[in-house]
Amino acid sequence: MSISYLKPGDRIAITAPASRVAVDDVLEGIEILKSWGLEVIVGNTVGSYFHNFSDTYQNRLNELQGFLDDTSIKCIIAARGGYGVSDLLDSLDFTAFSENPKCIIGFSDLTALLLHLNKLGFEGIHGPMAKTLKCDILSREELKNLLWGGNTHYSWGAKSQNKIGNADGISVGGNLVLLSHCIGSSSDISYDGKILFIEDIGEKMYSIDRLMVQLKRAGKLANLAGLVVGDFSDIGENTIPFGSTVEEIVLNHTSAYDYPVAFGFQFGHEDVNLPIVMGRNYKLSVSFEEVTLKSMSNARV
Repeated sequence: MSISYLKPGDRIAITAPASRVAVDDVLEGIEILKSWGLEVIVGNTVGSYFHNFSDTYQNRLNELQGFLDDTSIKCIIAARGGYGVSDLLDSLDFTAFSENPKCIIGFSDLTALLLHLNKLGFEGIHGPMAKTLKCDILSREELKNLLWGGNTHYSWGAKSQNKIGNADGISVGGNLVLLSHCIGSSSDISYDGKILFIEDIGEKMYSIDRLMVQLKRAGKLANLAGLVVGDFSDIGENTIPFGSTVEEIVLNHTSAYDYPVAFGFQFGHEDVNLPIVMGRNYKLSVSFEEVTLKSMSNARV
Protein backbone atom coordinates (compact mmCIF):
# COMPACT_ATOMS: atom_id res chain seq x y z
CA MET A 1 0.00 0.00 0.00
CA SER A 2 1.27 3.45 -0.91
CA ILE A 3 2.47 5.86 1.76
CA SER A 4 -0.08 8.30 3.13
CA TYR A 5 0.72 11.72 1.75
CA LEU A 6 0.91 14.84 3.88
CA LYS A 7 -0.52 18.34 3.74
CA PRO A 8 0.16 21.48 5.79
CA GLY A 9 -1.23 21.16 9.29
CA ASP A 10 -0.63 17.41 9.58
CA ARG A 11 1.12 16.05 12.66
CA ILE A 12 4.49 14.31 12.34
CA ALA A 13 6.10 12.45 15.25
CA ILE A 14 9.82 12.16 15.95
CA THR A 15 10.96 9.12 17.89
CA ALA A 16 14.33 7.55 18.67
CA PRO A 17 13.74 3.77 18.56
CA ALA A 18 17.44 2.90 18.47
CA SER A 19 20.52 4.76 19.74
CA ARG A 20 20.54 7.82 21.97
CA VAL A 21 20.34 11.29 20.45
CA ALA A 22 20.63 14.75 21.99
CA VAL A 23 17.75 17.19 21.62
CA ASP A 24 20.18 19.76 20.18
CA ASP A 25 20.96 17.37 17.32
CA VAL A 26 17.37 17.44 16.06
CA LEU A 27 16.43 21.08 16.68
CA GLU A 28 17.27 22.15 13.14
CA GLY A 29 15.37 19.18 11.76
CA ILE A 30 12.34 20.16 13.84
CA GLU A 31 12.44 23.69 12.42
CA ILE A 32 12.69 22.34 8.87
CA LEU A 33 9.61 20.16 9.40
CA LYS A 34 7.75 23.11 10.90
CA SER A 35 8.71 25.24 7.90
CA TRP A 36 6.86 22.69 5.75
CA GLY A 37 3.70 23.55 7.70
CA LEU A 38 3.73 20.40 9.82
CA GLU A 39 2.95 20.15 13.51
CA VAL A 40 5.89 18.36 15.13
CA ILE A 41 5.46 16.02 18.10
CA VAL A 42 8.73 15.04 19.79
CA GLY A 43 8.79 11.79 21.71
CA ASN A 44 10.31 11.32 25.15
CA THR A 45 12.97 9.02 23.70
CA VAL A 46 14.59 12.08 22.10
CA GLY A 47 17.10 13.43 24.60
CA SER A 48 16.89 10.51 27.02
CA TYR A 49 19.30 7.58 27.24
CA PHE A 50 19.78 4.10 28.63
CA HIS A 51 23.38 3.06 28.05
CA ASN A 52 23.85 3.26 24.25
CA PHE A 53 20.10 3.22 23.61
CA SER A 54 17.77 6.20 23.62
CA ASP A 55 15.75 4.61 26.42
CA THR A 56 14.87 1.24 27.90
CA TYR A 57 13.53 -1.44 25.60
CA GLN A 58 10.01 -1.04 26.99
CA ASN A 59 9.97 2.75 26.70
CA ARG A 60 11.24 2.67 23.11
CA LEU A 61 8.66 0.01 22.26
CA ASN A 62 5.81 1.84 23.97
CA GLU A 63 6.57 5.14 22.28
CA LEU A 64 6.81 3.66 18.79
CA GLN A 65 3.65 1.63 19.40
CA GLY A 66 1.84 4.72 20.59
CA PHE A 67 2.75 6.68 17.48
CA LEU A 68 1.76 3.73 15.25
CA ASP A 69 -1.65 3.60 16.95
CA ASP A 70 -2.34 7.35 17.17
CA THR A 71 -4.62 8.26 14.26
CA SER A 72 -3.79 11.96 14.68
CA ILE A 73 -0.15 11.26 13.73
CA LYS A 74 0.15 11.16 9.94
CA CYS A 75 3.87 10.42 9.69
CA ILE A 76 6.69 9.05 11.88
CA ILE A 77 10.30 10.08 11.30
CA ALA A 78 13.17 8.54 13.22
CA ALA A 79 15.44 10.92 15.10
CA ARG A 80 18.48 8.80 14.16
CA GLY A 81 19.52 5.21 13.61
CA GLY A 82 22.33 3.43 15.41
CA TYR A 83 21.24 0.12 16.92
CA GLY A 84 18.12 -1.33 18.48
CA VAL A 85 15.18 -1.33 16.05
CA SER A 86 15.11 -4.96 14.96
CA ASP A 87 14.60 -6.22 18.52
CA LEU A 88 11.35 -4.25 18.72
CA LEU A 89 9.71 -5.59 15.60
CA ASP A 90 8.21 -8.83 16.86
CA SER A 91 6.70 -7.03 19.86
CA LEU A 92 4.97 -4.34 17.81
CA ASP A 93 1.28 -4.61 16.93
CA PHE A 94 0.52 -3.25 13.47
CA THR A 95 -3.26 -3.78 13.65
CA ALA A 96 -4.16 -0.11 14.13
CA PHE A 97 -1.46 0.94 11.69
CA SER A 98 -2.92 -1.37 9.03
CA GLU A 99 -6.32 0.28 9.45
CA ASN A 100 -4.86 3.81 9.35
CA PRO A 101 -1.47 3.62 7.60
CA LYS A 102 1.03 6.44 7.92
CA CYS A 103 4.39 7.15 6.37
CA ILE A 104 7.49 6.01 8.27
CA ILE A 105 10.87 7.54 7.43
CA GLY A 106 14.41 6.50 8.31
CA PHE A 107 17.58 4.77 7.19
CA SER A 108 20.53 2.86 8.64
CA ASP A 109 19.14 0.75 11.53
CA LEU A 110 15.62 1.72 10.38
CA THR A 111 16.18 -0.56 7.37
CA ALA A 112 14.78 -3.39 9.51
CA LEU A 113 11.53 -1.51 10.13
CA LEU A 114 11.19 -0.54 6.46
CA LEU A 115 11.71 -4.17 5.47
CA HIS A 116 9.10 -5.24 8.02
CA LEU A 117 6.64 -2.74 6.56
CA ASN A 118 7.29 -4.15 3.10
CA LYS A 119 6.60 -7.64 4.44
CA LEU A 120 3.23 -6.37 5.71
CA GLY A 121 2.45 -4.81 2.32
CA PHE A 122 3.23 -1.16 3.05
CA GLU A 123 5.66 1.35 1.60
CA GLY A 124 8.14 3.26 3.75
CA ILE A 125 10.72 5.92 2.94
CA HIS A 126 14.44 5.30 3.18
CA GLY A 127 15.62 8.87 3.61
CA PRO A 128 16.89 11.63 5.89
CA MET A 129 15.99 11.51 9.57
CA ALA A 130 15.42 14.36 12.02
CA LYS A 131 19.13 14.52 12.83
CA THR A 132 20.23 14.55 9.18
CA LEU A 133 17.56 16.72 7.54
CA LYS A 134 19.93 19.69 7.93
CA CYS A 135 22.75 18.00 6.00
CA ASP A 136 21.60 18.51 2.41
CA ILE A 137 18.99 20.72 0.75
CA LEU A 138 18.36 18.45 -2.23
CA SER A 139 17.80 15.36 -0.08
CA ARG A 140 15.23 17.05 2.13
CA GLU A 141 13.47 18.73 -0.80
CA GLU A 142 13.18 15.35 -2.52
CA LEU A 143 11.80 13.94 0.74
CA LYS A 144 9.21 16.70 0.94
CA ASN A 145 8.30 16.07 -2.69
CA LEU A 146 7.60 12.41 -1.90
CA LEU A 147 5.62 13.24 1.22
CA TRP A 148 3.47 15.65 -0.76
CA GLY A 149 2.65 12.98 -3.34
CA GLY A 150 5.33 13.49 -5.96
CA ASN A 151 7.52 11.01 -7.79
CA THR A 152 11.29 11.08 -8.15
CA HIS A 153 13.52 11.21 -11.19
CA TYR A 154 17.21 10.86 -10.41
CA SER A 155 20.10 10.77 -12.85
CA TRP A 156 23.85 10.54 -12.40
CA GLY A 157 26.97 9.92 -14.44
CA ALA A 158 27.87 6.43 -15.56
CA LYS A 159 30.63 4.50 -13.79
CA SER A 160 33.03 2.23 -15.62
CA GLN A 161 32.05 -0.70 -13.36
CA ASN A 162 28.34 -0.46 -14.18
CA LYS A 163 26.54 -3.33 -15.89
CA ILE A 164 24.40 -1.94 -18.71
CA GLY A 165 20.69 -2.65 -18.95
CA ASN A 166 17.16 -1.70 -17.95
CA ALA A 167 15.05 -2.83 -15.02
CA ASP A 168 11.51 -2.35 -13.80
CA GLY A 169 10.71 -3.55 -10.30
CA ILE A 170 9.69 -2.89 -6.72
CA SER A 171 12.39 -1.32 -4.56
CA VAL A 172 13.85 -3.17 -1.60
CA GLY A 173 16.91 -2.58 0.52
CA GLY A 174 18.89 -0.15 2.59
CA ASN A 175 21.74 -0.91 4.95
CA LEU A 176 23.58 -4.08 3.90
CA VAL A 177 24.24 -5.25 7.46
CA LEU A 178 20.55 -4.95 8.35
CA LEU A 179 19.45 -6.73 5.18
CA SER A 180 21.72 -9.64 6.06
CA HIS A 181 20.62 -9.46 9.70
CA CYS A 182 16.94 -9.83 8.75
CA ILE A 183 17.37 -12.96 6.66
CA GLY A 184 15.37 -15.79 8.21
CA SER A 185 13.42 -13.45 10.50
CA SER A 186 9.76 -12.44 10.46
CA SER A 187 10.83 -9.33 8.49
CA ASP A 188 12.45 -11.26 5.65
CA ILE A 189 10.94 -10.89 2.18
CA SER A 190 11.61 -12.15 -1.31
CA TYR A 191 13.89 -10.01 -3.47
CA ASP A 192 12.86 -11.79 -6.68
CA GLY A 193 12.04 -9.40 -9.52
CA LYS A 194 12.92 -6.38 -7.39
CA ILE A 195 15.49 -3.61 -7.59
CA LEU A 196 17.85 -3.94 -4.64
CA PHE A 197 19.47 -0.87 -3.06
CA ILE A 198 22.50 -1.32 -0.76
CA GLU A 199 24.74 0.95 1.32
CA ASP A 200 26.81 0.70 4.49
CA ILE A 201 29.19 2.46 6.86
CA GLY A 202 32.08 1.54 9.12
CA GLU A 203 32.61 -2.03 7.93
CA LYS A 204 35.87 -3.74 7.03
CA MET A 205 36.29 -4.71 3.39
CA TYR A 206 36.19 -8.43 4.17
CA SER A 207 32.93 -7.87 6.05
CA ILE A 208 31.35 -6.32 2.95
CA ASP A 209 32.35 -9.47 1.09
CA ARG A 210 30.89 -11.68 3.83
CA LEU A 211 27.59 -9.78 3.76
CA MET A 212 27.36 -10.18 -0.01
CA VAL A 213 28.12 -13.89 0.37
CA GLN A 214 25.26 -14.14 2.86
CA LEU A 215 22.83 -12.48 0.44
CA LYS A 216 24.03 -14.73 -2.36
CA ARG A 217 23.79 -17.96 -0.32
CA ALA A 218 20.29 -16.95 0.84
CA GLY A 219 19.18 -16.60 -2.78
CA LYS A 220 18.70 -12.85 -2.55
CA LEU A 221 20.87 -11.94 -5.54
CA ALA A 222 19.94 -14.56 -8.14
CA ASN A 223 16.62 -13.21 -9.40
CA LEU A 224 16.88 -9.45 -8.97
CA ALA A 225 15.57 -7.07 -11.61
CA GLY A 226 18.48 -4.71 -10.89
CA LEU A 227 20.97 -3.58 -8.28
CA VAL A 228 21.76 0.00 -7.20
CA VAL A 229 24.85 0.54 -5.05
CA GLY A 230 24.95 3.58 -2.82
CA ASP A 231 27.64 4.95 -0.53
CA PHE A 232 29.98 2.68 1.39
CA SER A 233 31.40 5.13 3.89
CA ASP A 234 34.41 4.81 6.22
CA ILE A 235 35.24 1.31 5.00
CA GLY A 236 38.39 -0.03 6.64
CA GLU A 237 41.01 -2.68 5.99
CA ASN A 238 42.79 -5.24 8.13
CA THR A 239 46.60 -5.20 8.42
CA ILE A 240 46.65 -7.48 5.40
CA PRO A 241 44.38 -5.81 2.78
CA PHE A 242 41.41 -7.80 1.54
CA GLY A 243 42.48 -7.14 -2.03
CA SER A 244 39.22 -6.02 -3.64
CA THR A 245 37.27 -2.78 -3.84
CA VAL A 246 33.58 -2.54 -2.98
CA GLU A 247 32.80 -2.44 -6.70
CA GLU A 248 34.85 -5.57 -7.33
CA ILE A 249 33.18 -7.38 -4.42
CA VAL A 250 29.69 -6.55 -5.67
CA LEU A 251 30.49 -7.53 -9.25
CA ASN A 252 32.15 -10.76 -8.15
CA HIS A 253 29.01 -11.92 -6.37
CA THR A 254 26.64 -10.84 -9.14
CA SER A 255 28.73 -11.86 -12.17
CA ALA A 256 26.55 -14.88 -12.93
CA TYR A 257 23.45 -12.73 -13.35
CA ASP A 258 22.31 -10.58 -16.27
CA TYR A 259 20.56 -7.69 -14.52
CA PRO A 260 21.90 -4.12 -14.59
CA VAL A 261 24.12 -2.87 -11.76
CA ALA A 262 24.52 0.84 -11.09
CA PHE A 263 27.20 2.32 -8.84
CA GLY A 264 27.46 5.87 -7.56
CA PHE A 265 23.94 6.55 -6.32
CA GLN A 266 23.99 9.15 -3.51
CA PHE A 267 22.17 7.04 -0.97
CA GLY A 268 23.41 6.17 2.51
CA HIS A 269 25.45 7.73 5.29
CA GLU A 270 26.85 10.77 3.48
CA ASP A 271 25.31 14.25 3.63
CA VAL A 272 23.49 13.68 0.34
CA ASN A 273 21.04 10.87 1.03
CA LEU A 274 18.43 10.83 -1.71
CA PRO A 275 15.16 9.28 -0.53
CA ILE A 276 13.74 6.08 -1.98
CA VAL A 277 10.26 4.74 -1.27
CA MET A 278 10.86 1.11 -0.38
CA GLY A 279 8.06 -1.02 -1.77
CA ARG A 280 7.39 1.24 -4.76
CA ASN A 281 7.88 0.49 -8.44
CA TYR A 282 10.99 2.03 -10.02
CA LYS A 283 12.41 2.08 -13.50
CA LEU A 284 16.21 1.83 -13.70
CA SER A 285 18.14 2.54 -16.89
CA VAL A 286 21.92 2.04 -16.99
CA SER A 287 23.64 3.20 -20.18
CA PHE A 288 27.22 4.01 -21.07
CA GLU A 289 26.46 7.73 -20.59
CA GLU A 290 24.26 7.92 -17.48
CA VAL A 291 21.99 6.19 -15.02
CA THR A 292 18.37 7.20 -14.54
CA LEU A 293 16.02 6.09 -11.78
CA LYS A 294 12.34 6.98 -11.84
CA SER A 295 9.64 6.15 -9.30
CA MET A 296 6.17 5.20 -10.41
CA SER A 297 2.90 5.69 -8.52
CA ASN A 298 0.40 3.12 -7.29
CA ALA A 299 2.89 0.32 -6.77
CA ARG A 300 2.30 -2.83 -4.78
CA VAL A 301 4.89 -4.45 -2.53
